[in-house]
Amino acid sequence: MDSTSPTSTASGPLRVLVVDDSAYNRQTIAAILAEDPSVAVIGRAVNGKEALQMAFELRPDVITLDLEMPEMDGYAFLRLLMAKCPVPVVVISSHDDRESVFRALELGAMDFIPKPRRKIGPELRKIADDLRAKIAIVGRLQVVSLQARANDEAARALARGEAEEEAAQPAPEGEEIAEAQEASEAAPEAPEKEVERPLGLLGVAASTGGPPAIQQLLRELPSGLPLAIVIAQHMPARFTRAFAGRLDRMSRFTVREAVDGERLERGVVYLAPGAHDVEILGDPDGPGRIRVREAVGEGTLMPSGDLLFRSGVHAYGSRFCALILTGMGSDGTAGAGVARDGGATVLAEDPETAVMPGMPGSAIAAGVVDQVLGLSELPIAIARFAERCRSGSEEPL
Repeated sequence: MDSTSPTSTASGPLRVLVVDDSAYNRQTIAAILAEDPSVAVIGRAVNGKEALQMAFELRPDVITLDLEMPEMDGYAFLRLLMAKCPVPVVVISSHDDRESVFRALELGAMDFIPKPRRKIGPELRKIADDLRAKIAIVGRLQVVSLQARANDEAARALARGEAEEEAAQPAPEGEEIAEAQEASEAAPEAPEKEVERPLGLLGVAASTGGPPAIQQLLRELPSGLPLAIVIAQHMPARFTRAFAGRLDRMSRFTVREAVDGERLERGVVYLAPGAHDVEILGDPDGPGRIRVREAVGEGTLMPSGDLLFRSGVHAYGSRFCALILTGMGSDGTAGAGVARDGGATVLAEDPETAVMPGMPGSAIAAGVVDQVLGLSELPIAIARFAERCRSGSEEPL
């Protein structure tokens, strides 16, 4: 264990505990954070057992966490930390650990970034920028929401016997994904099948805290909704396919990563690929199509909720519903304004229940939201919107 004395005050730098069994990673992460004068690394731990002791003694403002460690791994650490001393946690994950990231988020981790590789280059610089950005927002994080959501997820997982399900269905490796994509691109196009046209479209924008919120939302939505659902969750490339697979196993819906040009289908959830934007292309004689394109934004604001909302109302009009969930920043606010002006319904998660209130709070402050609801109340409002689409009513919610 190596540490320094905690010297921060209420107005001082954010105090960070770095947890990783690799000396190289501990040094690299500490060096990245040292470049920010508003951050102070107050300790470094080599496993979860040491990290718990240091968390209780040093009371850090935020923890960076590796998941695979000896003696006590990151999952056991998160369970104990959130039960006894909730602290915002940023997971540092390797690309081949994608499925594990979402387990950690369910246990209460705030967010994640890919693990730095052993070479200097644009990727390392981007990871460094992302890490500093995520650490910077920690002062606005609602830790109690993380703890409550972690407890809810743990109860659900126990009821489902989720551990056995996960062991039976491992996430695909990066090389396997790349090979599958290449094979798909090389194969001749199959005849386009008939799809059941959605009567309405739900667009969802989320960022920090979004994956567990989206899981809960999809679990609680009733089956048989006459809607297609498109989700823009701010997430790095290579992680969204594993997230889509996890959602598909846990919900009543068919969930998949969106593919450029595919037609919207009733009862299907489309997750925007990481580092790409999605927009809805209108189709007068059909259900509409998804366009996937490389994102032009920077940092964590990819994919764009604004673009999804603007294009969604253009294609579906009053049969479009825009939903803004937890997240930092203001993505979704401008698009929600356009959607509302076009006759769409706009919903926002209550900032009091959101892990990060920035995105819903921004839209609420702009006056572009029809209803503000807690996460557990949103499925009722969405079901009501779906029934309005089914009946052909133009009446607002």
